Amino acid sequence: MPLTLASLVQHSALKLVVRAGADRLDTPVRWAHVSELADPVPYMEGGELLLTTAMTLDAEDGGAMRRYVRRLARAGVVGVGFAVGVNHDEIPPALLEAAREEGLPLLEVPRRTPFLAISKAVSAALAADQYRAVTAGFEAQRELTRAALAEGPDAVVARLAAHVDGWAALYDASGAVLTAAPDWAARRAARLTPDVERLRERPAPASAVVGGTDDRVELQSLGTGRRVRGALAVGTGAPLGTAERYAVHSAVALLTLTTERSRSLQAAEQRLGAAVLRMMLAGQPDHARTVAGDLYGSLLDAPFRLLIAEAAGDSDPAAEPPLAALADTLEAAAARAGEAVLTVPEGEDRLVVLAEDGGAVVTACDAYAAREADDAGAVIGLSAPAGPIAATTAYKQAEQALSVARRRGRALVEHEELATGSLLPLLADDAVRAFADGMLRALYEHDATGRGDLVASVRAWLSRHGQWDAAAADLGVHRHTLRYRMRRVEEILGRSLDDPDVRMELWLALKTTGDRPPAYDQPRKK
Repeated sequence: MPLTLASLVQHSALKLVVRAGADRLDTPVRWAHVSELADPVPYMEGGELLLTTAMTLDAEDGGAMRRYVRRLARAGVVGVGFAVGVNHDEIPPALLEAAREEGLPLLEVPRRTPFLAISKAVSAALAADQYRAVTAGFEAQRELTRAALAEGPDAVVARLAAHVDGWAALYDASGAVLTAAPDWAARRAARLTPDVERLRERPAPASAVVGGTDDRVELQSLGTGRRVRGALAVGTGAPLGTAERYAVHSAVALLTLTTERSRSLQAAEQRLGAAVLRMMLAGQPDHARTVAGDLYGSLLDAPFRLLIAEAAGDSDPAAEPPLAALADTLEAAAARAGEAVLTVPEGEDRLVVLAEDGGAVVTACDAYAAREADDAGAVIGLSAPAGPIAATTAYKQAEQALSVARRRGRALVEHEELATGSLLPLLADDAVRAFADGMLRALYEHDATGRGDLVASVRAWLSRHGQWDAAAADLGVHRHTLRYRMRRVEEILGRSLDDPDVRMELWLALKTTGDRPPAYDQPRKK
C-alpha cells in the first residue's frame, strides 16, 4: 500500500490533527519537504507534504493566503503540515479558511513533533513500500519464470494479466495476436495491430503507451537489435506500480528468450536447411528427408512451392532489412497455421523458401504483394506446384518468375502466369529491343529513302505465313512486286527467308518494335 496522508495521521507518535481537507487524506505522499519561502512552488515536483511554520508568510492576510494555497494546490502539493507553538500558537484563520476553500488537506503539527520526525516517518514508509514492491516483483518474476519453463508463453501471459489486475496479449512478428488473457482480451488486443506495426518499425527494445485513462495499454517490443520478434501488450486501468513494472519487465525478458532463438541455434538450423535444399535441388529427396528427420514434417513431400525473393533496391540502414521482415512474416504465417516452412537466406539480398502448396505461406505472399504493391521492399518469384523429384524445375521456374517480376516492377509473379499468358510482354527488355533495332535498322533506312516498303512487306508476308497472293492483296501490290521486295530483304539482311529461325527472329523483332520507332521517322525523298 502506498503511503498516504491518512497513514501519517494514524501514526500515533506524530500526533497530527486534520484541520482541513479530511476528504482527501487518501492521496499518496511522495515526499515531505520543509520550506519557509513565500513561494516554494519552483522547488516542488508534486506529491509532497509541505511542512512550514509560516515564518516569512503574512499568515493573517486572507488574500495572500488564498494565493499561497492556490499555488500549492496547482503545483500538486498533497497537503500542508503547519507547526503550532513556534511562530503562531494556532493555525492562522486566514490560512485555515484558504485551505478549506481550496480543499487542500491542512494538518496541525504539535510543537513536540519536530519536522524531522515527520520526514523520517515518510522516508521509512516509502522505503517499506519500495521493499514490498521489489519483493512482490521478485516473487512475480519467479512465478513467471516457472510458468515459462513448465508451460510456455501462454502461461506467462496469463500469469502477467493476473498480476497486474488487467489483461495481456502476445503478438507475433507480423502483428497477429498469438495469445491473450483473459479470453475476452483477444478482441481488444486485435484492435491494436496498427500500433504494434508502428512499434515494429523501431529497433528493439521499444515501447509505447496507447489508450485512455480507463484502458491504458503499454506496448513492449520483443527482440534484440533491429529484429523485432513480437510484442507484448499490457492493459490496466491506471499506470503501473513498481511491483507491476517489475513483472512486466520480467515477462518481456522471458518472452524475448522464448521468441528470440540464440544466434548459434538459428545459424545451425539455417545451415541444415541449406543442406536439405541442396539435396532437393540435386535430385536426392530421399537423402534430404533422412537429414531433415522430423524437422520439416511432410513438407518435403508433394506438393510444394518454391519461392525466391530478392531485395527490391537500396533499403534504409536504420530499418529492418526487407528480406528479414518478409521471412518473419512467412514464418509467422506458417506458425499460426501449424505448417512447416524451410527458409534459407542466401546473403542479405536473397531468400529461398520451400512452402506447402496452397498453404498459409503462399497466402501470406499474395497478401504481401497486395499490401506492398506500390513500394515493395522485396520482389518474389513463385514456382508452380511441384513434387520432390521436380525441385530443380521448381527452382528454375521461381528464378524465371523473379526475373519477370523485376522487369515488370511487380512485387510478386507466379510462374503459372508466364505459362498461361502471352510471350509478348516478356519482350519488353532492353537487350531484346536492341536486338530488334539492330536487325530491322537496315530495312527502315532503306524505306526512308522512298525506294519501297520493305518493313511493311515483311510484316504482311509473315502474318500470312508466306502466302504470296494473300500478302500482296493486303499490301495492294502485285505478287511479283512482293517477291521482288522479299528478295531485296534477303539481300539487305544477308539471310535467307527460307530459314524458319530467320522468319521467327524477324517476327519477334517486328512485335518488339511495334510501329515504326521515332528514330526511323525520317522524311521520304521525293
